[in-house]
Amino acid sequence: MYCLRYGHLHEPYDQERSRCLGGRLPASFPETATENASDALPGLQCCVWGWKIMASLSSRSIAEGVGTLLLVYFGAGAAAITLMIAHGTKPATTFNIGIGQLGGLGDWFAIGISFGIVIAAVIYALGRVSGAHINPAVTIALWATKRFPTGEAAVYVIAQCAGAAIGSLLFFLTVGMDAVTIGGLGATAPFPGIGYGQAILVEAIATFVLMLVIMGVAVDKQAPPGFAGLIIGLTVAGMITATGNIAGASLNPARTFGPYIMDWTLGGPNLWIFLPIYIIGPLIGAVLAAVFYDRITAE
Repeated sequence: MYCLRYGHLHEPYDQERSRCLGGRLPASFPETATENASDALPGLQCCVWGWKIMASLSSRSIAEGVGTLLLVYFGAGAAAITLMIAHGTKPATTFNIGIGQLGGLGDWFAIGISFGIVIAAVIYALGRVSGAHINPAVTIALWATKRFPTGEAAVYVIAQCAGAAIGSLLFFLTVGMDAVTIGGLGATAPFPGIGYGQAILVEAIATFVLMLVIMGVAVDKQAPPGFAGLIIGLTVAGMITATGNIAGASLNPARTFGPYIMDWTLGGPNLWIFLPIYIIGPLIGAVLAAVFYDRITAE
């Protein structure tokens, strides 16, 4: 009996243990199953990628949770530390809240490169397990373009949000209450003079660029191997440097959700009114980028 996944790939299924078998497929293993195959078992949490059987959904979800945890701990943590370093200094303007000692884009480059490095590390470390989405916008964009099953997409998003919350909690436990009261745990919010619609727009544009790069270097089968982590990490660093002082450059609903729920729980700033910005903007940008990439590469 076989476990069918993604419509055209299948693998042996262990009926006694109710799970798909691990390891490599034998050379003689057939790769011709179809959706209506009599031996297919749609919906089982396993799949084949090339000649390797991917991890179970539970293992992939744990990888997504851990990856997003690291993203928030080191990325959002860098933003919180920058605010703590600058605490008590007078900002040059009302638009510049005075984060850090480098001044202006220098601070945002430092925060951006922290995000970029940890994202690259997670992709190289855990990408082979779960794909290292570590971003609900990426998962939903892949689901919207029929690259990811609905049930698994929901589990991925839950795992990412849970990982983000745990990462933010761990950062608080590491640094102390100043991380909440001064650093806000690196939570994102629009800067002075930036309206709700402007914040959604900039989040959509920056996430569009990020997802477009992901499609080109990670999703496309013709992408050169080995560069996805580096290029995606650098793209995030660039987007944060360029747009961080507009709305915080989240590009990721989970990245914002983690600090928000921990700030709210631990007595920090209550920023829930801004959460829709970091859901609507990234989702619009990611889905549009995935659809756009499919259209321009369809010929």
